[in-house]
Amino acid sequence: MKILITGATGLVGSAFIRKYGEQHEITALSRTPSKASKKLGRGIRVLGSLAELDNLNNYDAVINLAGEPIAEKRWSEAQKERIENSRFRITEQLTALIKNSEHPPEVFISGSAVGFYGRQGEKLVSETEGTPHKEFSHELCQRWEQLANEAASSQTRVCLLRTGIVLARSGGALQRMAPPFKFGLGGPIGDGQQMMSWIHIADMVAAIDFLLNKTACAGAYNLTAPEPVNNEVFSKTLAKVLHRPAIFRVPAFVMRLAFGEMSDLLLTGQAVVPKRLLEAGFQFEYSKLEPALANVYPR
Repeated sequence: MKILITGATGLVGSAFIRKYGEQHEITALSRTPSKASKKLGRGIRVLGSLAELDNLNNYDAVINLAGEPIAEKRWSEAQKERIENSRFRITEQLTALIKNSEHPPEVFISGSAVGFYGRQGEKLVSETEGTPHKEFSHELCQRWEQLANEAASSQTRVCLLRTGIVLARSGGALQRMAPPFKFGLGGPIGDGQQMMSWIHIADMVAAIDFLLNKTACAGAYNLTAPEPVNNEVFSKTLAKVLHRPAIFRVPAFVMRLAFGEMSDLLLTGQAVVPKRLLEAGFQFEYSKLEPALANVYPR
């Protein structure tokens, strides 16, 4: 399969290429082609800009994973604009190229996030159950998905990846979360009752491959493990796997002082379940948190 991937050097894109790169003919999009070529290895063609393409006739699939990290900086108005533009512009460009193709890709897999649902408390939320809470994360994902869905046609199916917290040793949320725990200084955030929807990196890339090949699949899919947990359980499980205590707690007001509105991502949450992915026949390798974390941090 000939695949164009944006965000190819990121956590998920690079993991997908490591696992499935030899099975496909992959073209990666990167603003720094030389660095991308070095990271991704030989055999991966790298484009510096979508302006190099007039259409996508030569591709069977597009995987769109590009986007400014949402939880790394305080949400100033300028940062919100960067977060939006990093997703919206490239998705608009890809949709335009697909529409401009006489023989467009058969599938367009485009990123989104569980932030689509906004804060939801402890109730389980699937793709078809629950009403999104209107806040920045929801508005961001809603527009992102709308732009991708404009590429849908009788020739191209669109799959949207509403992704949870991706668990991996190098990069992602754990790279920022784990260091305090390794020093015995970790613990829950706020009251610890906010739900966390997570997925192991192995299941993340396997689910993308599943959606690539499952021709009946289209629409939004929650890429989260079947068993979300609250922040207190997550914290204690991470500490257990790292053989450290989890006796410290970060007060909510400290998070709000440090991160402003962005702290809502850490202090609120949603218990998202992968209903449509399971119904389609996908099987998770890591459905429970402790084995997933133990694989990321083996003894």
